Amino acid sequence: MRSGGSLGGSGRAERLDPFALPVRYAAGDAVADGRVREIELHRHRVVVRRSLSGMRMALNLPVSAFTGIGLKVAAGEGEPAAAVVLAHVDPALALPLFVTGEADEAFAEWRSWGAVLGLPLLVDDGAGWRDVHERLGAVRFEAPLARRRRRNALKRRRPSILMRRKPGRVSDATPVYREEREIIARN
Repeated sequence: MRSGGSLGGSGRAERLDPFALPVRYAAGDAVADGRVREIELHRHRVVVRRSLSGMRMALNLPVSAFTGIGLKVAAGEGEPAAAVVLAHVDPALALPLFVTGEADEAFAEWRSWGAVLGLPLLVDDGAGWRDVHERLGAVRFEAPLARRRRRNALKRRRPSILMRRKPGRVSDATPVYREEREIIARN
């Protein structure tokens, strides 16, 4: 595990590597003593240690308790342009994962964190977190892909006989052999 203080990456961004878990780092906390909290992030759990009014506490939460990986984009001078956070229903428990001035970098990190932790990707629309994909419960669904056509770039990869085959149909003219001893011819 890495010790808190410095984060990997350049000095212009706060950056954690999603592929180097578990990781331990310090993050700002407006209400904690010393205005800092220690965070341990594992694939399946998060431990947040902070001190409030001299009382030390540790919150041990499963990663599934968080709502998803959030992307905040801010348009202002003197502040970072984008941040990737581990979003929670309680905004005080939202944990920063990546802060940068480049929106493209934040987008790539956002997708990486979502894949590693297996959480939905969320966007801050000003009123709260919104899921970027449509969901039915925990299942994400998308529009079906178009059917493969004959004059496609992938045509040469599959035999064209598969496009001509039709499923068999049973009709009244189909012979049915009852009272026969064997259907298979044997020598």
